[in-house]
Amino acid sequence: MNLLSMLSKNRKEIHFGKDIFAGVVIALVSIPISMGYAQIAGLPAVFGLYGSILPIFVFGLITSSRQFVVGVDAMPAVMVGSMLAELGIVAESREALSFVPVIAMVVALWFILFAVFRFGRIVKYISMPVMGGFISGVGCTIILMQLPKLFGGNPGVGNVIQLVDNIVEEAGHFHQLSFWLGLGTTLVILICRRLCPRIPMTAVLLVVGGLIQVVCKVDTYGVKLLPEVAKGLPQFALPDMTIIAEHPQLIFTQSFSIAIVIMAQTLLASGNYAIKYGDKLNHNRELVAYAAMNAASGIVGCCPVNGSVSRSGITDSFGCRSQLMSVAAAVTMLLILLFATPLLSYLPVPVLTGIVMAALVGILEMKMAGRLWKIRKNEFMIFMISFFGVLFLGTVGGVVVGTILSFCEVAIRATAPPTALVGRIPGQGNFYSLGRNSNARPIKNVVIYRFGGNLFFANIDRFQNDIARAVKEDTKCIVVDARGISSIDITAIDRLIVMARNYMKQGIRFYITEHEGSLNDAIRSLGGATLIEENHVRRTITLALRDAGFEKPYELEESGQVGAVAEPDEELEKLVEVEWAFGVDAEKWLERLASEEARLIEQELHETETLGEVVQDISYTEIVNKIFGQARLHTIWGMLGRFDENEFWDYLEIKLEELSVTKKITPEELVSLEREIEVRRMESEEHLRAMGSSALGRLREHRRELRKRMRAQHPEAYAHMDSLHKKLYGELKKKNPKLAEAIKELHEK
Repeated sequence: MNLLSMLSKNRKEIHFGKDIFAGVVIALVSIPISMGYAQIAGLPAVFGLYGSILPIFVFGLITSSRQFVVGVDAMPAVMVGSMLAELGIVAESREALSFVPVIAMVVALWFILFAVFRFGRIVKYISMPVMGGFISGVGCTIILMQLPKLFGGNPGVGNVIQLVDNIVEEAGHFHQLSFWLGLGTTLVILICRRLCPRIPMTAVLLVVGGLIQVVCKVDTYGVKLLPEVAKGLPQFALPDMTIIAEHPQLIFTQSFSIAIVIMAQTLLASGNYAIKYGDKLNHNRELVAYAAMNAASGIVGCCPVNGSVSRSGITDSFGCRSQLMSVAAAVTMLLILLFATPLLSYLPVPVLTGIVMAALVGILEMKMAGRLWKIRKNEFMIFMISFFGVLFLGTVGGVVVGTILSFCEVAIRATAPPTALVGRIPGQGNFYSLGRNSNARPIKNVVIYRFGGNLFFANIDRFQNDIARAVKEDTKCIVVDARGISSIDITAIDRLIVMARNYMKQGIRFYITEHEGSLNDAIRSLGGATLIEENHVRRTITLALRDAGFEKPYELEESGQVGAVAEPDEELEKLVEVEWAFGVDAEKWLERLASEEARLIEQELHETETLGEVVQDISYTEIVNKIFGQARLHTIWGMLGRFDENEFWDYLEIKLEELSVTKKITPEELVSLEREIEVRRMESEEHLRAMGSSALGRLREHRRELRKRMRAQHPEAYAHMDSLHKKLYGELKKKNPKLAEAIKELHEK
């Protein structure tokens, strides 16, 4: 969907005023950022403005993304700057002006090849930790490069060691006023980004920097200013492609790396926006758009352009919903070049550097690193390896390291898919993970093993060892739940044949079940037809168990209970849904839910003035139903099974007792709510009793165990509950003997 189709098909969703205003803001924000990155790429600052007209306009016409922004950005700029340094080309020299647009044009050619071969699919093999580490490494590299400019020095090039050496060397020329201007600019933007993110502080400080020079004449105190920027449009011309012959290997390999980085970052980021708004992103159209915008950049003499996450965030905050924004940004920048460039020479270099520094801090993925450290240490290590790969090996080395890490991560995950031993929950007709569901029991003399990934040479040992560890002396049947296996290789087939024969010799039946029929075709084609012919492959777990002599109802281990045959509506009685969903955090989640529910109940009670009268007349049903009907609980009611529901009521009762202790709800209100809780418990039990389910006894047993545990965890609340009940019954009996007697009967029962 290009710009025209966006405007025609989605006219109701688009607010033209918002889109145009967002484009104007993006142009103003891009002035200092693009100029700073152009200098990083070895070009005069004005070329950053040139790269913010035609490339953005062309991208807006072609892209299928509604609000993503492109422009002169960090990573391509620093990669081009590194190339110039490697070749010994002086920044902003005539040679640099000829060389840089050639790189942009070659990057465009790579994107044409990517589109032809539909190379956009490679993005799914680059994980977020790898990309986050790479982006953060590039951001830190540029920060270290630009840091000397913050205090009046000259930028550095090279890896982290060379950049630190340059900072130390340039510190000998430290200019205090420049430093405070640059640092102040950076801090103001970062603070305002958090406190008032909708205000475009980059554009504001651009104006403030110019005013400081006009009023204070800071250049007379040694602060560097931007060189004068000539009015007018860029010269449109094809780059001199014969330069490629001078350094063919370097140009093609480095430009390939730049294209990969642009594709990965821009596709991933624009894809996130598409997912957020339910849009459809055409990857191949995006590659064509990237080719066109980089070709346009080469024509105006600029460096390769890239998607800008920070500027896209600005457009999103303004509610932008079409690429009319890109057209407005390009037109605004065109007007600036025609009429306003003399004003740019008033901008102090430290202020421009501070703006760039703040933008670079914004691309550092520190939040991602923190999340990975807390939840996935292995992915955190991948993030850090990618990060330090860029710092010490450079951007190209970082790309290589990141690509290798991405494929290694895919391989590691493939060799260690999720697995589980499964069994039955009494009263339920399905099979559940034993490790995830405390109420699940293994079927006696049976091992049921669920394997959640493709089976091949790298993970067949784990598959075999997991099953061997689960087999006991009394095991008579092994069933593999293979619904997660969609492909298999010859190594795995040969091992399965050996396993089946060895277990048969031990008197143990071995089955593979629940997989798609196409897997049987693969098994036969790879020489495993004997597995099917010798009855080791069955369509379902139930059929495999029946073939091995195990009929419903199955005898379960430990408890010795017998599960019921599945009823048609049994799926509605999921007894342990919360435990399945939240694992070891299930109790914490229920307690947190009860706390939130109690808060909403308290709020509802305070908004109602007639509760006392309602309780007096025993007609409290309406107010209680109003409370429970509007509470948050009902928005997630489907997550609570019968066990979960009873556990939730106990937690809620504790929370209501705590509110009573702190006088936030009255004793009469507490009694009314406790009665409703008891009624709900009884409804739950009656439902199970009507089904004739053996789970009723287990439900009551579960509740007794839960009460003991909660009495130990909340002794003061339980003690207060007992004393309060006695007191309340006495008080309520005088006011309303019928209600008191009804509640007393419920508690005694």
